[in-house]
Amino acid sequence: MIVRRLLLLSCFVVCVQCKQPNILFIVADDLGWNDVSFRNPNMITPNIDRLAKQGVIFDSSYALPAGCPSRSAFLSGKYPFRTGLQHVGIQPYQNVCLPLEITTLPQQLKNAGYSTHAVGKWHLGFCNLNCTPTYRGFDSFLGYYNAKEDHYTHDSGQFYDLHDDQRPAWEYQGKYSTFFFTTRAQEIISAHDVNTPLFLYLPFQNPHGPVEVPSIYSDLYPNVVNNGRKIFSGMVTILDEAIGNITQTLDDKGILQDTLILFTSDNGAELLNYGNNYPLRGSKHSLWEGGTRVTAFMSGYGLQQTGITYKGLIHAIDWMPTLIGAAGAEQVLGMDGINQWDAIRMNIPSNRTEFIYNLDDFEIPSQGHAGIRVGDMKLLLGYPGTFDGWYTPMNDTTDTPVYEMVYNPSHPDIPARLFNITADPTERNDMATTNPDIVKDLTSRITANRKLMVPAKYPTDDPKAKTIAEDNGGVFSPGWC
Repeated sequence: MIVRRLLLLSCFVVCVQCKQPNILFIVADDLGWNDVSFRNPNMITPNIDRLAKQGVIFDSSYALPAGCPSRSAFLSGKYPFRTGLQHVGIQPYQNVCLPLEITTLPQQLKNAGYSTHAVGKWHLGFCNLNCTPTYRGFDSFLGYYNAKEDHYTHDSGQFYDLHDDQRPAWEYQGKYSTFFFTTRAQEIISAHDVNTPLFLYLPFQNPHGPVEVPSIYSDLYPNVVNNGRKIFSGMVTILDEAIGNITQTLDDKGILQDTLILFTSDNGAELLNYGNNYPLRGSKHSLWEGGTRVTAFMSGYGLQQTGITYKGLIHAIDWMPTLIGAAGAEQVLGMDGINQWDAIRMNIPSNRTEFIYNLDDFEIPSQGHAGIRVGDMKLLLGYPGTFDGWYTPMNDTTDTPVYEMVYNPSHPDIPARLFNITADPTERNDMATTNPDIVKDLTSRITANRKLMVPAKYPTDDPKAKTIAEDNGGVFSPGWC
């Protein structure tokens, strides 16, 4: 009888582990390390806090120093320096997109039987129709192609940039994006066939600039004197409200308990738009921890230990193989990322011991030239990126001046800066001069990775892109490459 019960229990465990969960992948745009209330009590993010504290908060989760490179890593499992997307980000008139030969995360999940949907920001190229979301593995897409746009008008520079699949979505002009992105996500969940696993990718616009939000959200921060920080804080809170509404819809549908939720920022906060990374050094557009060490957590289905902070190293390139692992699907060959699913769900040591922050030989490498982490040690070579310094939130001050680094093209790998990130996470103690052997070893690893580097794909603007937009009624549209 005991043996039979053990066999039944074993079969139950196997069946549970083999079940394909629904996957909700939420990306916050330019959310800082210090912009959530589980780190900063001045912020109002109760839904993010609840999910994080019921799940696994990642203490050492890294992304790239800007959104386009991070998004390419999320959906390809490859370092951007190996796909040519390591420099700044794809601009509106460039003939560039995530290489078409790459199998994306939604494509692989679709192969495994998932229904796949994207709502929000794309920023992986659109010069050709085959570069756009519904040709890269998503069943549907509501969102915008470029890096940024007005939250109400949905103009990105000169042209309109909001699309429902391939159709220009003019009906949302004048409406705040977080509201209708949330509504679309809820509609997808409500209409979903529960017999099919769901992958819902939600790369929200908030809190990326321009700094705009309905006043009822900024008014929740009466003690914040700086108007920019006040509005930014409201942008975070409306994002938090959206996440609460979406998870409530999952619950109403009866599938919340079967859903794995991954939340991450795409990079550190943009200081010029009032985000905050304190006590970390630097910001978005830099290889300092404030630009690359991001707020992230996982919650929901399959996690065996919850209510914990996970200290192991995780990189943006790991999310694709990790989510494929959680889905029980076949991994894609050639990824740089590592499947961290067992490490996360069972709270065992990370499978990652090192990673590349970025490699960019473009002149000027505005987001940082070269950086590597191996174990506790971090090495930066040359220009570390645009912004440096340590900044507290601008709650009760005028705009704080931001310190910008100066690029030296004559000596791109100089100086070398070395930090023990475990002992010195705020990067205040440069150890390079006293540890030349470590600098030499880590430099050799950077050199080895440079042999794999694809030159940055950052061409001059193609005038045909503007012509195509004008011919399509003033809407950014594919079809010029």
